[in-house]
Amino acid sequence: MAGFFDELKQNFKRPNNALNQLFIINAVVFVGLGLLALIGKFSGVEGLYAVVDAQFTIPPDLERFIYRPWTIITYAFSHAGFFHILMNMLVLYWFGMLISQYLGSAKLVNLYVLGALAGAVIFILAYNLIPFLAERTTSGMVGASAAVYAVATAAATLLPDHRFHLIFIGPVKIKYIVAVYIVLSLLNSAGPNAGGNLAHLGGAGIGFLYVRGLQAGTDFGLWIQMTLGFIQSIFKSKPKIKVTYKKKQTAGAAKSSGKYSSASTTTEQEEIDRILDKISEKGYESLSKDEKQKLFNASKK
Repeated sequence: MAGFFDELKQNFKRPNNALNQLFIINAVVFVGLGLLALIGKFSGVEGLYAVVDAQFTIPPDLERFIYRPWTIITYAFSHAGFFHILMNMLVLYWFGMLISQYLGSAKLVNLYVLGALAGAVIFILAYNLIPFLAERTTSGMVGASAAVYAVATAAATLLPDHRFHLIFIGPVKIKYIVAVYIVLSLLNSAGPNAGGNLAHLGGAGIGFLYVRGLQAGTDFGLWIQMTLGFIQSIFKSKPKIKVTYKKKQTAGAAKSSGKYSSASTTTEQEEIDRILDKISEKGYESLSKDEKQKLFNASKK
């Protein structure tokens, strides 16, 4: 058992591994809450499960939400049942692989978090501003669906003509698959899970905007990486300071080196932006072998 947890820990810490990290977090929360519910039933202390579960459920009303603001993101790692988490993780795997491959792990995390936030905001606004929903009673919302919709829509926006091979159907362009997801959520936005379906649409919208922003040269998810970096720095042990001595570099050489480094970075970013624009216009298949390699290398940085 210790070996299993050690392997899980090492897998989680592996760099450029966001997709597996998201799977692990969702699985740990699902199993943890399930075990807590089981223990509560056998011990007669079910109130403990209710308290913990509430920390992973975003409430529809502002009165409760202001006392649990963290649920604006934690709800996206909790699920209502096995098939709920299974379907979300399958879709996350299919589309998350594309985002990781072409944009990198950091962008996948950005999309997941932005999708979760957008879904939560739409959910709360809908239940407080739409009379049809305001009259309904619900304990809250859980699930990664809004985050997954963001990832799926982003992939379809970036690579609209990429094909998935579906059982009994054959190859289908992902833009059509995602379009079906969105239409179904729209049609069910007045059904029993109205708030959840509206949250899906919020996630899809932010996924589309995020990729369009990247193609325009703007990454409005950078703050997420900065926040995660700050949190990691708190728990990361500081290395011992090593004193080294280097020869002084002349002012002219330093200035020249700085200019070269800056110019090189700018040129590389412009090249990646050009490749992303080409994918958006003509599809991934239109890239040359060299362009594909450059995109792959950039995703690993």
